[in-house]
Amino acid sequence: MEPGGQPNIQQMLQQAQRMQEQFMSLQRELAETEVQGTAGGGLVTATVNGQNEVVKIVIDPAAIDPEDPADTAETIADLVLAAIHNATEEAQNLAQEKMGPLTEGLGGGLGGLGLPGM
Repeated sequence: MEPGGQPNIQQMLQQAQRMQEQFMSLQRELAETEVQGTAGGGLVTATVNGQNEVVKIVIDPAAIDPEDPADTAETIADLVLAAIHNATEEAQNLAQEKMGPLTEGLGGGLGGLGLPGM
């Protein structure tokens, strides 16, 4: 703080810039990260990136019942949705794990920047 109890604006701006750079770096890292989710004991695997975009779906041929194609299609659709849900949860957990230390530095808001009244 400056004399008189006032915050040093230059230091605050530098800290904010460093945090923005860290945030951008983590966003790039997460965008390049892929996580998988499975359903049906591994019959369906969904891969999503750190931005929750589905990048790949793999369906094990064992999931297909040639005797009952209609039921198989419905079952596979359910398994695909479950696998995507599982994978996006994993991606969200990863994002929270990676971003947690940075957001904690914000003090749950802008309070970590040392702004009075925040």
